[in-house]
Amino acid sequence: MDHEKVNEFLGRFVTDLGATEAAGSVAIGHRLGLYRALAERPATPEEFAERTGCHPRYLTEWLRGQAAGGYADYEPETGRFALTEEQAFCLADPNGPNVPAAFLAALGMLRAEPRIAEAFRTGGGVGWHEHHEDVFFGVDAFYRPGYVAELIPSWIPALEGVDAKLTAGARVADIGCGLGSTSLLLAEAYPRTTVVGSDYHGTSIELARKKASEAGVTDRVTFEVATAQTFVGTDYDLVMTFDCLHDMGDPLGAARRVREALAPDGTWLLVEPFASDTVEDNFNPVGRLYYSGSTFLCVPNSLSQPGGYALGAQAGETAVRQVITDAGFTGFRRAAQTPFNVVYEIRP
Repeated sequence: MDHEKVNEFLGRFVTDLGATEAAGSVAIGHRLGLYRALAERPATPEEFAERTGCHPRYLTEWLRGQAAGGYADYEPETGRFALTEEQAFCLADPNGPNVPAAFLAALGMLRAEPRIAEAFRTGGGVGWHEHHEDVFFGVDAFYRPGYVAELIPSWIPALEGVDAKLTAGARVADIGCGLGSTSLLLAEAYPRTTVVGSDYHGTSIELARKKASEAGVTDRVTFEVATAQTFVGTDYDLVMTFDCLHDMGDPLGAARRVREALAPDGTWLLVEPFASDTVEDNFNPVGRLYYSGSTFLCVPNSLSQPGGYALGAQAGETAVRQVITDAGFTGFRRAAQTPFNVVYEIRP
């Protein structure tokens, strides 16, 4: 046994366990608005208690833990803690990377560990709707900033002729829309366009309708409870699916329904997690995130549904292309990509 390699592995373990335990503190900082409060100005634990209304002893431990993990700065001379501009952007700005939301989603999915462990033994599934609500809110809040940064400025312009159609006024279906963030982003950017969002999860649709009402766009954005194989409507100029095809038990049935619903010159905007077809090329920090999420969310959800597929979050382009080709589409190209996503343009 190589003891240096043992120590190297244990060092990785300490880092991972520390990050795992720290997830709870990050979620508390998110729930209680502690990051937003700390972004205002530096504070000692006692000063921070006055600002937040929380107990100073808990805040002392929380602040020290944040500093130990590099999520806050500490000034030994004054005993004050603070967020740098960069930390505040990532931790306190809901339109920034919104890192705490990712931890919220992760903690939410980990609540299902006993059920997932049982599914390992039985091969059964655990549906998206069976998870804790932190998963729904956390995923939406974490993914939304990425869609804000990419959907309108980059992904839509990367599709041939789609921007012009949306500007003139188009019919759009947003499949697997969750809490409706992408539907609202598109409608707000293109006032002449109408959007129908659908998701099989009724609670998400209720929240999406509430968000549409608050945004004042209910005349142009509607939502329905429906699966990707049963959503209503035809002659759509654009169909969108964001990070959800790989979660479906029957992605082929969904793709066939999309083809039926598209206008003859319509476009399917398919956004999927970035992944290589070569398994070992996914052995990196992003791949690790996706495989972990896929183990708890994507694969269990697909196995809870009929269809026989379980693509997983790291399916890769070849597997996705096969589903699209089997559904009868003839146009398939990679239109854009980020470190986290691949954007496909699909045409009948």
